[in-house]
Amino acid sequence: MPETGRVTIAVFLRAVLSLVGFVLILGLGLFLSAGDIGWPIGWRFLAFFTLLTVPSIAYLWRVNPDIFVARSKIRAGTKGWDKVLVSVLLLAFFATFPLAGLDARFGWSSAPAWSVAVGYVLSAVGYLGSIWVYATNKFAEPTVRIQRERGQTVISTGPYAVVRHPLYLGSLFLFLGFPLALGSYWALAPAGVGAVVLVVRTALEDRTLREELEGYKEYARRVRSRLIPGIW
Repeated sequence: MPETGRVTIAVFLRAVLSLVGFVLILGLGLFLSAGDIGWPIGWRFLAFFTLLTVPSIAYLWRVNPDIFVARSKIRAGTKGWDKVLVSVLLLAFFATFPLAGLDARFGWSSAPAWSVAVGYVLSAVGYLGSIWVYATNKFAEPTVRIQRERGQTVISTGPYAVVRHPLYLGSLFLFLGFPLALGSYWALAPAGVGAVVLVVRTALEDRTLREELEGYKEYARRVRSRLIPGIW
């Protein structure tokens, strides 16, 4: 097997191990805070997340294996302001799960079944929308930088034909959907923080791409919406 193949498989295996670790972290956040290892809402959510993720990884391996390299680490050249924003986003995201567990433990709120169902729909839409982005854009790194060494070009197909930053739109759905799927209104609190940060990040990244990525200004004239179709 050629060297590039070995590297790609190694990165893929690291992605799988990262998934396992991520699920374990979610589980600890949920069940330790809930004080109940048998909490059915938590197990249902983890099953939902895993059932979406496993086939998604297999699909991406087939259609766009480069994305595993792109998403494997934060690279040199990342904008300083984005390091700060990513840190806040991660804190807001991971705060969702212990808050949901504490909510269940102490009964702070009680989301009705219809709200939970809406949460799962929003989560599925956001998650699958993000996978669509990863399948379309091999340059979708976790942070903002111009990837000159990879020959970065403007991506204008798939979800990028609708909005210029579809990954952030998917993230908005996830920030709203996950707390509702977990039956917790209190866990929506970090979603507000995450939503504000995503809007700021969208604006800053869009400005960076306009200034530094060839062809992006022309693309922006064709696709008018940055984040929300027909609105902004």
